[in-house]
Formats: sequence, C-alpha cells, structure tokens
Amino acid sequence: MLGQEGYVEIHVMHRQGKSIKAISRELGVSRNTVRRYLRAQTVPVAQSRSPKPTKLDGYRDYLLARVEAARPDWIPATVLFDEIVALGYSGSVRTVSAYLSTLKPKAKDDPVVRFETPPGRQMQADWGVFKLNGQRISLFLGTLGWSRFAFGVFVENEQFETLRECHEQAFDAFGGVPLEVLYDNMRTVVHERNTYGRGLHRFHPGLNDLAHHYTFLPRLCRPYRAKTKGKVERNIGYVRRSFFVPLVTRYRQLGLVLDLDGLNVEFARWLALTANTRVHGTTGEVPSDRLVEERHTLQALPPRRFSGHPRAGQRTQSLTTNFPVEPLQHPLSVYDDLLETV
Repeated sequence: MLGQEGYVEIHVMHRQGKSIKAISRELGVSRNTVRRYLRAQTVPVAQSRSPKPTKLDGYRDYLLARVEAARPDWIPATVLFDEIVALGYSGSVRTVSAYLSTLKPKAKDDPVVRFETPPGRQMQADWGVFKLNGQRISLFLGTLGWSRFAFGVFVENEQFETLRECHEQAFDAFGGVPLEVLYDNMRTVVHERNTYGRGLHRFHPGLNDLAHHYTFLPRLCRPYRAKTKGKVERNIGYVRRSFFVPLVTRYRQLGLVLDLDGLNVEFARWLALTANTRVHGTTGEVPSDRLVEERHTLQALPPRRFSGHPRAGQRTQSLTTNFPVEPLQHPLSVYDDLLETV
C-alpha cells in the first residue's frame, strides 16, 4: 500500500497532466493501482486476506492446550509432533516447530563445558529434582561418557542407601563398571574437599566402600561448576522436556493420577525405546549401539552386590585385568587439571 503520501502524490501528478502510464512508471506501481487511487475519495484500505488453510489447522487447539498445560516447562516440538501424528496429522514436523516457536518464550543462553572420555572410562552421575502430585521426588541419572547410554530411576529421597542402590542398578544395566564416576559435591558423596591436599577429598565412608567393592574411582567437579558434568546435565534436561513434562501433563489433562511406580515403568520404557535408541546429537550414533562396544572396555561386575546379594549369570573375569587398584584418595593428575581448570 502507498498510504496517504502516495495517494496525494498520484492525485497531484494526475492534475499536472501526467498520464496513468507515466505515473505508474515513475512510482513503480501497476496502472490498476494508479486507477484505484484516482477513483478513491480517501486512501484505499488494504483488504485482509484470509490465511490459507493448512494441515495443522485442526491441531492448533490441541497444541496450544498441551503448551499451556506444561507451563512453565516446555514440551519439544518433536514430542508434540509425534502426538498429533498419532491423532491423524499428516504434515511436516517443520510446520509444527514453526507454529510452536510463536508460543515459546525466548530462552537464555546456558553454556555447557564439554569434554570427551574414552570408552569405559567414566560415568557421570547426578540428581535431578522433580515434583509429582505436589511431592518432591528425585531422579538418579547415570550416563556413560563415551556411548552416552543412560540409566535412570525416580526415587523418593537422596539418602546414601538410595544412591548405593541406584549405582548397583546402573552397573547392572551397563553390564560392567567404568573406571571412574564423576559427581558434583553432593553430601552423600563427599564430606570435605581437598582434605588431604589438592584433589584429595574426604569422601562419604559408604561411597568409599562402594567404590572399593566395584573398583571405581570417585571424581568431583570443580565447585560451582557442576556443568563440567555436561553429558548428564543435558540428559536431565532432556528427560524433563521430552519425557516427564509430556507424560505428567497428559495424565493431568485426562484427570488421572500417576504414582511413582507407574512413573518408573513409563520411564524404563522410554529409555529403552526412545532415549537410548535415538541418534545422539553429539556423537551422531545410537547410544545402545555404542554401549555394545563400550561394554567390552568396562570392568567386570563382581559376583555379589555390595549388599551381599548374589548376582547370577555375570562374567567373573575382568576385561581390564591390568587396571591398577589405586587408593581412592590418589588423584588422576590429568583429570584433576581438567576438572579444576575448566
């Protein structure tokens, strides 16, 4: 639209004797536009066009309701795309993503420190805090550094006995034990940092015993820099966005109650069918496929659990028989430098 200024200019040029063709050429508009402005008594108003129908039209209300039900959390476009495909949507994920981007608040940058470890070297472990039916629950999540294969379980507390059981379940799921486990400064892991010198920490006695039993070295992130555990930190966010929020809000919208046991059944299924079988964004490979390779570099599981319960059907000879059993307080200098200077 040319607006008020263009309207006046066309009428002035016409009164000066210029032809419609000359006005059209000088202003760079069509002759029909010039004629329409000359016929109009006031500035023509642009007629709004009805938006073209799209395949998404019948699903916008559903998507909006899902987004509102999840606030202040966010459900990824890929998850909502799968949901409406199940309802009959035949369009593209790009269309869904473009629509959802108009509903999403602008995210703040949250840089993550990243470093890679060789197969069998490290598991990163952490707690994530969630709310279920108004009650605080915790997610234990362990992620193997090389394969990115993840094990997790939702629990009622973060006591050491719970942490121990979570470790044993994780090692069982991996089929072996990594050389070290990286933590932040949770109280059930470390009592005092640098007690015996730089990098020589006083760990929780129970964790010391657990580490001796499974022959792994506990490692600590630099204080206030828990994001050196980038792999597991990102995974907790991925669980929250792609599993927990979609599942809980769906139950809420249906008027159903999800308890902790039901949540863990759904979570185990999601880990097996989605999280560990997708193509990982960093490695470009499937975590469950990489676990097959990484498992050969893990230490063998001991014949019995730390609790004394026997473990049936596990290999009894370690694949890493040359691994030196070092005192727990003896640092790996290379990783000390890395973790303390990142």
